[in-house]
Amino acid sequence: MLVDRPSNKNIIGVRWIFKTKLNADGSINKLKARLVAKGYSQQLGVDFSERFAPVARLDTIRLLLALVTQQSWKIYQLDVKSAFLNGYLEEEIYIEQLDGFVAKGHEGKVYLLKKALYGLKQAPRVWNSRIDDNLLKLGFKKSFSEATLYIKVFNSNDLLIVSLYVDDLLVTGSKSALMKDFKLQMQEIFEMTDMREMSYFLGMEIHQDQQGIFICQRKYANEILNKFGMENCKPVNTPLAQNEKLIKEDGANKVDGSIYRNLVGCLLYLTATSPDIMYAVNLLSRFIQNPSELHFKAAKRVLRYVKGTSELGIWFKKNESSRLVGFTDSDWAGSHKDMKSTSGYVFFIGLNVFSWNSKKQGTVAQSTAEAEYIAAAAAVNQAIWLRKILMDLSQK
Repeated sequence: MLVDRPSNKNIIGVRWIFKTKLNADGSINKLKARLVAKGYSQQLGVDFSERFAPVARLDTIRLLLALVTQQSWKIYQLDVKSAFLNGYLEEEIYIEQLDGFVAKGHEGKVYLLKKALYGLKQAPRVWNSRIDDNLLKLGFKKSFSEATLYIKVFNSNDLLIVSLYVDDLLVTGSKSALMKDFKLQMQEIFEMTDMREMSYFLGMEIHQDQQGIFICQRKYANEILNKFGMENCKPVNTPLAQNEKLIKEDGANKVDGSIYRNLVGCLLYLTATSPDIMYAVNLLSRFIQNPSELHFKAAKRVLRYVKGTSELGIWFKKNESSRLVGFTDSDWAGSHKDMKSTSGYVFFIGLNVFSWNSKKQGTVAQSTAEAEYIAAAAAVNQAIWLRKILMDLSQK
């Protein structure tokens, strides 16, 4: 609402942001215009105090897909329209009137916000608090280990599971009627779009059929190849050349760091469905501060590998076992600069792979055994976390 301009408050500016939203096949879905606040002018302790909001990990999303396949369920997607506008503000926030929309006769006044606006630093937090309250009121219990995972158990032992990723709700359960009722309940509270069966999420293409669930990033992979002029490159069979040793000071000419960082960032996003490039991308990310031609050549080789594997992805299929199984490994002193080792792990539900990682160890291992123990400790920590989530999901 319009109020007199306070003399002792920070007045935040606003602006329009325009965006083209695409479908899974790359076609235009709609053109969007959104009014956002210039949150960079907010002051900590004055305009906001807390701004953290939990986000679902990709491991959790893939675990959910594996369990859905194992139970022969379907997973659906709901999108909350303009989600951040639903959050109630705790602080007094004032914004300027937008140019071209200034109220006549009230040119000196400003707006006092009752709800959040996109661009405010606390907007994600107050939105998460709002939907969290509503899910708990509907009888859901929040996972202790994953703050964006909600489970509702009915007297008939039927399950309803909701995974929250900002303004997207992934919904699955043992009965379609329960999911239908939940959708209606949520649509009474928020303006939502029922996107039906989950098919496109965070750049991942999801295909659900009777055989299982297949996820890939074919469209995104092709976009990366086009972006870096590698759409017609010759594919290779491995992400890295055999026995190639990359070091920081290799004597080669330096390259544009921004381009290299952009490429490595794109490849990192591709690891959401491509565990086979995880080690290579982790290695390349060590040189983003001062990349050379050799580093850039190695990164382009990963693109050549992607060219030949862009149609591949992760298949989740129903199998007899739903046991959680993990594997871990480590090299020893593989990083020649600091003599640190690299750990890696991968986890399966039955035969379905869903969690993976590759990371340089934080300390120097004095032996191969110590390097393996450090890697095993990281894998055990991940296993404990995954097991707790499975227990929350009643998958003991």
